[in-house]
Amino acid sequence: MKLKRIFIAMPVVLFIVTGIASCKEEKTNDTAQKTVETILEADDFKQIFDGKTLSEWKGDSNYWRVENGNLVGEVTPETLLKSNTFMVWQGDQPDDFELKLEFRITEAGNSGINYRSEVIDSIPNALRGYQADIDGKIRYTGQNYEERKRATLAYRGEKVIINSQDKPEAPGSLKSNVLKNCWQSRIITGSLGVSDSLKTKIKSEDWNEVHLVINGNRLQHYVNDILMSDVTDNDMINRKLKGHLGVQVHVGPPMKIEYRNIRLKNL
Repeated sequence: MKLKRIFIAMPVVLFIVTGIASCKEEKTNDTAQKTVETILEADDFKQIFDGKTLSEWKGDSNYWRVENGNLVGEVTPETLLKSNTFMVWQGDQPDDFELKLEFRITEAGNSGINYRSEVIDSIPNALRGYQADIDGKIRYTGQNYEERKRATLAYRGEKVIINSQDKPEAPGSLKSNVLKNCWQSRIITGSLGVSDSLKTKIKSEDWNEVHLVINGNRLQHYVNDILMSDVTDNDMINRKLKGHLGVQVHVGPPMKIEYRNIRLKNL
C-alpha cells in the first residue's frame, strides 16, 4: 500500500515541479523584457516603429508592409521600380540624434537609411539627403552616400572632411563636382580600417545592427558596433542640419529588406 501511494503521488509532484519551473521561466522572460524596456528608457531611446502598424510611416504599400514584427520593403518581378522609393517616418524631422536599428537584406538587395533629408515633390515617395548605405553584396554598407545630391561623401573605412563651398551651385550643377559617383570637394583625414577587412564584420543575409551618431556637422555610421565611416561636413551651402528620416528600396532586381527595433534618441 505504501508503494502504491508513492507511485500515485509522483505525477502530482512532477506536475507541481513543472508548474513551478514554468512560472519561473515566465517570470524570467517578463524580467528580461522589463530590463530591455528599462535600458531603453534610461538611454532615452524611443521606439519609432511598433512592429504592428505603419501608423507613423508613409510610403507606397506596393513595396512596404509589416511582417512578423518587421518593417519589410520588397520588390518583386511584377513591381520593378523606375525610381527609388522610401518609407518615411512622420513623427518628426530630427536634427541631432542617435538612431539604432537592425536590418537583414537579400544578396541582390540595395537599400539605405536616409536622414536630414527633404521630400522631393516631383517624385512619389522620394527623399534627397544623407544616407547610411546598405546593400546585400556588402560593397557599400557603412558608407555615407548623399541621395540625389553630392553622391558618395565617404567610403567604408574613411574619415573625411567635406570642404566648404564658396558660393551656391546653380540648380543641377552639383553633378559637375561629382566624379565616379564621388563628391570631389573632400579630404580624407584618416583611416578606420581597410574596407575589405571591415566588410568581414558585416553578416550576409543575416541581422546586423546600425548605429548612427549624427551631431552637428559630424556624421558617424556604425555597423555591429564598428565605426565604418566618419564625415565632418563643413559645406554650409549644401549640408542639412535637420530633415526627414526614412528607409529605402532601390531600383534594380527583385529584393527584400527587413528592419526591426528602430529606436531614436534626440541629442
